[in-house]
Amino acid sequence: RGGTRPARPRSSLWAERGESMFATRATPRLAARRALRVFSSQPEVKRRDGTTAALSKTRGFIEYERNPEPYRAPAERLQDWAEINLQTPSADREELKRQTARCMDCGTPFCQTNTGCPIHNLIPEFNQLVYEGRWKDAYHNLASTNNFPEFTGRVCPAPCEGACVAGLIDSAVTIKNVEYAIIEKAFREGWVVPQPPAHRTGKSIAVVGSGPAGLAAADMLNRKGHTVTVYERDEKAGGLLMFGIPNMKLEKDKVQRRLDLLEAEGIQFKCSVEVGIDVSANELKAEYDAVLLTTGSTLPNDLRIPGRDLDGVHFAMDFLRKNQYWLFTDREGKLKSKWTGEKIDAKGKHVVVIGGGDTGTDCIATSLRQHCESLTNFELFPRPPDERAPHNPWPAWPRIYRTDYGHEEAAHVQGNDPREFSILSKEFVGDADGKLKSIKTVNVRVEKGRLVEIEGSEKEWPCDLCILAMGFKSPEGTVPSQLSLELDQRNNVKAKYGEYATSAEGIFAAGDCRRGQSLVVWAINEGREAAEKVHSYLATK
Repeated sequence: RGGTRPARPRSSLWAERGESMFATRATPRLAARRALRVFSSQPEVKRRDGTTAALSKTRGFIEYERNPEPYRAPAERLQDWAEINLQTPSADREELKRQTARCMDCGTPFCQTNTGCPIHNLIPEFNQLVYEGRWKDAYHNLASTNNFPEFTGRVCPAPCEGACVAGLIDSAVTIKNVEYAIIEKAFREGWVVPQPPAHRTGKSIAVVGSGPAGLAAADMLNRKGHTVTVYERDEKAGGLLMFGIPNMKLEKDKVQRRLDLLEAEGIQFKCSVEVGIDVSANELKAEYDAVLLTTGSTLPNDLRIPGRDLDGVHFAMDFLRKNQYWLFTDREGKLKSKWTGEKIDAKGKHVVVIGGGDTGTDCIATSLRQHCESLTNFELFPRPPDERAPHNPWPAWPRIYRTDYGHEEAAHVQGNDPREFSILSKEFVGDADGKLKSIKTVNVRVEKGRLVEIEGSEKEWPCDLCILAMGFKSPEGTVPSQLSLELDQRNNVKAKYGEYATSAEGIFAAGDCRRGQSLVVWAINEGREAAEKVHSYLATK
């Protein structure tokens, strides 16, 4: 009106408005423009057939094969205790965007259902945002459902990938790699900042235990404006994240980074305070408006066979925890108050790890870094199939043969996979000084659903360090006993899933102490849901 104005190039409008352009309400025209821009700006990438073309989601996983982020090479990572993940941020590599193109518009994305992700991450959405280069939006999307993606992006076995619809006919999308890349880019860019609540409710909650369930619950309750105090018997908060999962899977400065954020948001941590001993559980009940138990499942399953009391037979968590204490001491140059300086050292020893799973793998990897002489891993059950069995259909978790990081490292050192399947341990054999020197075993087979010993398969294995990694049976009983809580048939704290209220007024329970041993992501799920129930309870007070 009243004159003309030079037209501004469309590209400058995009540059000025940036991601805010996409925050407006979607219209068909805007969606078309957005799709055109995304397509036209994509690099040329290699397709399955060897040809190259502009990256496109039109044919997704049909055009592009699964290519997960590799770990550092075994020869390199075995020389240190640093994380096994590559140090170059995956967000800076075009391959990650190529992998997100494999995620297509599923009618029902099973990856974010209970058969997939327990915390219901909006996986197709953040994959799309990464594909479009909208990393900050991807972070906010991920953070809306997951309190600690930097933990799950490292240690979760990714049930979401087991339920990926692409897995019906091809390999699953590399969801875990994308999650890891999003959160690490968010930290590097400074998008993850403390956000303390604007107002306080005047209500107080004690959270007993600072593992993933306790931290998730504390985070959610603090956001509601409640005053949250987390009790931890160790010198550092974090529970199994700090002391149970070894450094090479989850570096402890990454755990501390999150703890510092939570503290900056107003959560109080009382470490070196063991509830039930240093302060009674009933004192907490009297002092706080509500108490949430997230103590984990810490009593290990034992192997009560002849020779169990010989010197050299240890539980997995004792082995891993003492090694982590040693690493902290090495870094900070001083002993911790509750650590005597003892280290269970595998150096120069013939190590046998009994039990598979993540904990067994962690014990394998730790023993190798301590320079053991040899390493063998006993598993009671037969070797899993390479592909899903008929009774293990999608989208259930695929019970298939996998090679984890510790197995790969053992094969690099010894030339073979350390696992021995269908092995039943019969006796620990000691020397005249009461020290373990070998293990007697027998092979077994499955007959009519039962394990049957195979005659003539007896064997004696050299062993001067045996690590029992056979899982956990229940939480410790001190706190439930002091509060007179009802227990279930497995001695877990009895509290209905989805409700989390125990048999005592104002006392709640979540995580492994309620459900039994499980995954970090399930602990986060229960912590988040329990926080909602505690909040609702406090609204009635």
